[in-house]
Amino acid sequence: MEAATVQAPGGAVGNGDPEKKGLSTKAKFFIGLGIYLAAAILLLLIFGNNGKNEAFKPQNEFKLEPWVSLHLAGIDLSLNKAVLYLFLASALTIATMTWIAKRMVEKPNRVQTAVEVSYDLTKNTITGGSLQGELARKWFPFIAALFFWIWFSNMLGFLPLPTNTEHTFAIGGLEIPSFAIYAATANIAIPLVLTLVVWLSYHVEGIRSQGIGPYFKSWLPPGLEDMHPVGKAAIFVIEVISHFVRLISLSVRLFANILAGHLLLLFMGGGLAVLLGIAALGALTFPLAFAFFIFEVGLVATLQAFIFATLSAIYIGGATSASH
Repeated sequence: MEAATVQAPGGAVGNGDPEKKGLSTKAKFFIGLGIYLAAAILLLLIFGNNGKNEAFKPQNEFKLEPWVSLHLAGIDLSLNKAVLYLFLASALTIATMTWIAKRMVEKPNRVQTAVEVSYDLTKNTITGGSLQGELARKWFPFIAALFFWIWFSNMLGFLPLPTNTEHTFAIGGLEIPSFAIYAATANIAIPLVLTLVVWLSYHVEGIRSQGIGPYFKSWLPPGLEDMHPVGKAAIFVIEVISHFVRLISLSVRLFANILAGHLLLLFMGGGLAVLLGIAALGALTFPLAFAFFIFEVGLVATLQAFIFATLSAIYIGGATSASH
């Protein structure tokens, strides 16, 4: 007996069995989301709501309590966790570059390859993209140091270290600070100091390369020879304001991005559940915390170091050019 066949609308002959199709990606997503929300609701029904936790103060994660109090001429020079992170970032920057400089081989290993890629990024892309010739060679160490230090500082900020002296745990009779994450660049003072160094540096370099008169004259765009002096003065004032605005934009960009990332991790990683007293909320937000962590470590930490170093090179290049 011949097998039954069916004629498809387009003329193709099939074997009579309907084609089985799986669920679409969209359907799978909504099914998974439904299961996820159902699990969170089930946990809420089981564990309930303990009410708002008044003892938990999320802002304390960013307080700088002195570990060793030092005051000199009315200036607070106390040692705290911010000083520790500054020291670690500086030590890692120096140690990494010194180590690789003394162990350069013809066939590099993975570590050397990664450092060489970073070196090429800072030398050719960041510095070389805005500065040329002798000026690029002169300012490359400064720009590279900025990039690597900010990158190390940002990355250290996502590594849990025993720096939370507000909460401790005992090991062998010793009170050990709890593990916490903190970044020096999440404190506005650090990005602001870096910005001030860059700001003063490009002004000094501009005056040195052009002279004080031609440098400030270069703040006016070309083609204004026939403009009324009042118009020129207005444009010059706007340019002066733009230079001071750079102090805010350059520092706040780095500070805000790193601080926002840490706040998201703090609340999504369980802080919000503790603060509201809803244990089930932790199960709902923890996957988001993991996603934010990957995003911050994989992109934001490096991107902010790249942007800061690139803008610094652009400012130096602009200050030394004949016309901005």
